Amino acid sequence: MAKLKMKSVRIIALRQDRKRLLEHLQDSGLVQIEKTETCRKGFGKIDMTSQIQIFERNVTLSENALKILDSNSPEKKSMLSAFCGRREIDPDEIGVIASNAGEVIDVCNRICELNKQIADNAAERIRIKTALAQLEPWKNLDIPLNAKDTKTTAVFIGSIQKEYNEVSLSEALAEASPKLEFDFEIQFANEGLTCIVLFAPIAQKELAENALRDIGFAKPVTNSSLTPLAESKKLVERSHKLEDDTENAKKEIISFSDRRKDIKDTQDYFRIRADKYSVIGELQHSRNVFVISGYIPEEDCEKLERLCERVSVCYVEFGEVDEEKAPVKLKNSRFAAPAESIVNMYSPPSHDDIDPTPLLAFFFYFFFGMMFSDAGYGLLMVIGTGLAIKLFKPDKEMRNTLKLFQYCGVSTFFWGLVFASFFGDAPATLYNYFTGADITMKQIFPWPTIDPQKDALMLMIISIAFGLVHILVGMGCKFYVCLRQKDYGGAFFDTGLWMLMLIGFAVLAAGMAFGQTLVYVGAGIAIFCAIGLVLTQGRNKKGFGKVIGGLASLYDITGYISDLLSYSRLLALGLTTGVMAQVFNMLSTMFGKSWFGIILLIIVFIIGHAINIGLNALGSYVHTMRLQYVEMFGKFYEGGGKQFKPFKLNSKYIKIQEDKSK
Repeated sequence: MAKLKMKSVRIIALRQDRKRLLEHLQDSGLVQIEKTETCRKGFGKIDMTSQIQIFERNVTLSENALKILDSNSPEKKSMLSAFCGRREIDPDEIGVIASNAGEVIDVCNRICELNKQIADNAAERIRIKTALAQLEPWKNLDIPLNAKDTKTTAVFIGSIQKEYNEVSLSEALAEASPKLEFDFEIQFANEGLTCIVLFAPIAQKELAENALRDIGFAKPVTNSSLTPLAESKKLVERSHKLEDDTENAKKEIISFSDRRKDIKDTQDYFRIRADKYSVIGELQHSRNVFVISGYIPEEDCEKLERLCERVSVCYVEFGEVDEEKAPVKLKNSRFAAPAESIVNMYSPPSHDDIDPTPLLAFFFYFFFGMMFSDAGYGLLMVIGTGLAIKLFKPDKEMRNTLKLFQYCGVSTFFWGLVFASFFGDAPATLYNYFTGADITMKQIFPWPTIDPQKDALMLMIISIAFGLVHILVGMGCKFYVCLRQKDYGGAFFDTGLWMLMLIGFAVLAAGMAFGQTLVYVGAGIAIFCAIGLVLTQGRNKKGFGKVIGGLASLYDITGYISDLLSYSRLLALGLTTGVMAQVFNMLSTMFGKSWFGIILLIIVFIIGHAINIGLNALGSYVHTMRLQYVEMFGKFYEGGGKQFKPFKLNSKYIKIQEDKSK
């Protein structure tokens, strides 16, 4: 249960050792390297922008290539592949990856080119489809759409956005130009469109143009000298060729599927180099040496010194830090460490905070189990997470996530035994189904159990009692923080009195069930604390504000009551899990004892409980986090600290094996 003490570190090393030293620092992940805004005299920074852009462009290119491969030839993965860690490689293999990087990037470029060709072909086929639709009305025309005038005849080919027949079109043209001599053919006519070919004496071309303009005539946009039918055949042939080219491009993309691993390795190689060069651009350099500045946990200082001595001729200096500016790194027991991700998800602790991880871990496991509350589900979680950890050897982050749910599974199993729930009432239901007996879960379990449906009131009281303990623990943390900061008034008056008042109310409530004496004791404690709050909560105000501030503080009791009622969700979700499980058990036994009925029993049982696990595990996770973040953290935790972010290998697919000789 600790925030590791941080030290500032400065490393001065020879420039000739820069590559080797940075690679080892990146591999070790010991130091958080800080940017330096100003440089000392004789030192400067190196502009690495162009190199970083090249590396990042290659990372993006390889990412795009992998996406294209996945869309054309999806990678075959098992449902459990998400638990697998990064592929572990020997350090020497990085050199092989680097030597092959250029050829792999060429493969990525080819994949992206082929994908662009496929996209261009698709766009071209759409244009062809549109052109064919435009040519369809002219399919019977035996001259090109851009036919020219002859010496004696003006030719007009085009369309009018209105439906005409031969009579109505003749009338419209005659009305527009009575002197015009013309002949025409209607190639196509329907509602909203008429396609025509009109002939007029060349001497009356201008007259014909004016008449056609008056009725909304428009020429087709085309440069083809072929007839519409010939042009359509040409476009269809072009479309078929594009389709064949697309299929060939897809086949070529699929042929690169066996290079997927190489592309992933190369992507990580360039990602690692981009990170390293980003750091190089922030370091101070002179002609012969360079300087690294940053933070390191105090317990890792000796490791860093040994590493630097082994790798380079350099000078390492450690110093004290301003704790308000220093990053935070948490270190907890194996039991609590999986919950660090939940703390960091909210916000790392600030300089003034204590590390809440151990407390959060205990209550998280405890409340999750109470909400999920089924021994069968808990057993599945413990076995499933244990097998995933052993078989897939996941990364630290995934391992901690699996351990988190494994501990939640242990708690769920325990609460399932308390509530006499093993896949709901499956043991009793199945026994009764096959034997015709009528036993209950309480008869099966040899110890006293709680039935959430029949003992709901008692379980509600237990839930609120646990909530009171949870809130008091949070307030106790606030009490401790105030004492550590020597804020004795805040500790005793702002926190201590409220803690005593809540305890007084709890004793008073217990007295209603166990005896009048406890009622008097609890009421006395509550009244004493209320008087203390009235007298002390306005202490920082002046004049009459002292009295008003004290009286107004008593209104906060409504907030505590609201907080306590929030813990009724422990009952609600536990009840939901059990009832849904029982419903699915009942449905599974509704099809009789025939072979068909037994098959349906198995199917409904498995699917029903899978649905119940998915829904209620998610609900238990979300509501447990809410109880931690809102009800407990709200009492003492500020957050806002900066998480320790070491300079390390930011790889997605590969993990470099540790050198055991270090």
